[in-house]
Amino acid sequence: MRIILLGAPGSGKGTQAENLMRDYGCPQISTGVLLREAVEQGTSIGKIVEEIMARGELVSDDIVLDLIASSLEEIENDKGYLLDGYPRNINQAKSLSILLDSIDRPLQHTILIDVDPEVLIKRLSGRRTCSLTGKTLNIYFSSQEELDACTDSGGELIQRDDDHIDSITKRIAVYKEQTEPMIQFYSEMGILKVIDGEGAVDKVYSRLLSQVN
Repeated sequence: MRIILLGAPGSGKGTQAENLMRDYGCPQISTGVLLREAVEQGTSIGKIVEEIMARGELVSDDIVLDLIASSLEEIENDKGYLLDGYPRNINQAKSLSILLDSIDRPLQHTILIDVDPEVLIKRLSGRRTCSLTGKTLNIYFSSQEELDACTDSGGELIQRDDDHIDSITKRIAVYKEQTEPMIQFYSEMGILKVIDGEGAVDKVYSRLLSQVN
C-alpha cells in the first residue's frame, strides 16, 4: 500500500495512520522525523538542515525530497509506504509525484478525511490534557465521568496554546488554502478518495479501508 492521508488539523489523520501501520505494516515516512534524524546523525544533509533551522528558515523542498528518496531506498518495495507531513502544497505534490514515478513507486491512494469545520474546532478547542495522568480528553466529547476523574483527583485540565480558537481558525484557513489545489491534482490523477471523518474512530477506519482494499 502506497498512500497519503490528507485532512485538516483535528481530522484524525494521525490516529488512522497508526491503524494502517498496525494492520498493514506500512512503513511511515515522516518528514519531521527524517529532518530530526538527519541532524542528530550529523549527515551531510543533516548539517545543512541544522544551519537552515538555526536561521529560523524553512528547509527547501529539494532537501526534503532527497530525504524521502533515501528513506524509500531502505524500505522493501512490497511493503509500500505511508507519507506523513508531506506534501503540504501543490508544488510539493507535483515534485513528489515526479520523484515517485522516477523510482517506479507511484502513489496508489490519496485519502482525504473530510470533517466539518465546526467539528474540527470543537475537537481542537475542546482538547485538554489531564495534568495527573497525561491523558488527552475533550470537554465536548469525553464523558463527564472521565473529566471528573481528573479534576476530582486534584488534577487540572490543561489546554495547549495552539488549541485556542484564533489559532485553530488560522490553521484551518491555511490548510484549506494550501490543500484545495492538491485535492484537484490528485483527483485528476484518479487516486483521490474522500471519506467522512466524523463519528467513532473505528467507523472512520472502516470507511478508509473500504477505499483502499
